[in-house]
Amino acid sequence: MGKLFNVSLAIFAATGSFLFGYDAGVMTDVIGSNNFLKYFNTTNTSAIIGAINSTFNGGAVFGSLMGGFTMDRFGRKMTIQIGALICLVGAILQSSARNLGMILVGRIMAGWAVGLLSMAVPVYQSECAHPKIRGLIVDADLRDVSSTWVGYGSSYAGDQSQFQWRFPLAFQAVPCIILALGMFFFPESPRHLMATDREDEAMKILRKLHYNGSNDDWLNQEFNEIKQTLAAEKAITVPGWGIMFTVPQWRTRLLHGVAVQVFTQMNVIGYYQVVMYEALGFTGGKSIMIAGIYNCIGPLATLICEGVVNSQNVDGTHHGLSIAGVFFIFLVTIIFSFSFGPVSWVYMSEVMPMQIRARGNAFATGIGNWLVATFWAQLSPIALGKIGWKFYFIFVTFNILVTFPVIFLFFKETKQVSLEDIDLLFGERALGTLLDDLNKEGTEIGKGDLEIPGVQEVAKSTV
Repeated sequence: MGKLFNVSLAIFAATGSFLFGYDAGVMTDVIGSNNFLKYFNTTNTSAIIGAINSTFNGGAVFGSLMGGFTMDRFGRKMTIQIGALICLVGAILQSSARNLGMILVGRIMAGWAVGLLSMAVPVYQSECAHPKIRGLIVDADLRDVSSTWVGYGSSYAGDQSQFQWRFPLAFQAVPCIILALGMFFFPESPRHLMATDREDEAMKILRKLHYNGSNDDWLNQEFNEIKQTLAAEKAITVPGWGIMFTVPQWRTRLLHGVAVQVFTQMNVIGYYQVVMYEALGFTGGKSIMIAGIYNCIGPLATLICEGVVNSQNVDGTHHGLSIAGVFFIFLVTIIFSFSFGPVSWVYMSEVMPMQIRARGNAFATGIGNWLVATFWAQLSPIALGKIGWKFYFIFVTFNILVTFPVIFLFFKETKQVSLEDIDLLFGERALGTLLDDLNKEGTEIGKGDLEIPGVQEVAKSTV
């Protein structure tokens, strides 16, 4: 099967990315629904709307951190299925909500699930991918292209109908069911299988994923490299989350993962673009339709231009400037879709070593992505209502002073490098100087821990 099966696996697993994008993006449509705002007696720039979005992100923080436990204990595949089932419960609660409490609990459940999926799916994809197509595999991202079009179609039900917002929320259940059931037909990550002493099964999966009829030598080399690296890593693996911060190499790699997620969240358009369009004079169904186009064509000069346009068109009465404002918002998604949108998840999943891959991705996603997103989700509707276009320049300043310099000076290029060889980009392989680092921190590693057949030879051959 080889590449075809590998790509098919990645695309199906990306249903989890669809849930991530849909669950986040669907609130763009919901807060644009007049029936929803009337039903809950609120406005689209109120603290209540901020709370609805921030509870989703807050739930995702805990879901991401939980994934650090479930991926190691139950595997990548089952973690994805658990996330899909939790999301199903959240979809039911939101779409049947009779009060604000049901909406908030449903958003927390959906966020919890998306937190699990947002860190488990990229890890699963990257561990199954061939190094030469890993970027393509992890970039297989369906996201929220459909969410605003579902919302736009539902808006035709009219402002007197609850269908206008209940159906977009209920539609979340469809990919949940598909993902939970469909994952039964796909394999576990070969690296997780080898880490749990199922080497024969891992080799079968590697062949199914990568065999092209004539690359037996490469498959054996890949298998042995994974086996050797895991053996070396097991010799120094220590429980707990604190170790990620005490070993210098692991701390550096963790910070890379956290940073790329933080930089990705310096963008508020996803949740509040309808509010932004309304500030430009496009109201009702038009604002939701424009949001749908935005998500289909899928962020520094653009934000500057947007801020300038809004400053000269505060009341949205200058139609030419309003069209220019929409154009610049669209440019954000074009730039984002070729940069942070897909690359942040690829990069984060690549830079973590196997010893802390589950915990590291959980922390980077939970703190760098979702905790920062929680902050912006709560603050943004209030800021957009109070200071309007001036709010954009917070992101402009951060990108100039922090994002660009950090990426240029400190980030490593990981393109087409195997997950095992990425160790070398950060200075050492598994048993390089890490034992010394651990001992410096007072971690006791008995001599018996190192008496694993072949580990000393592995250490010598891989350093």
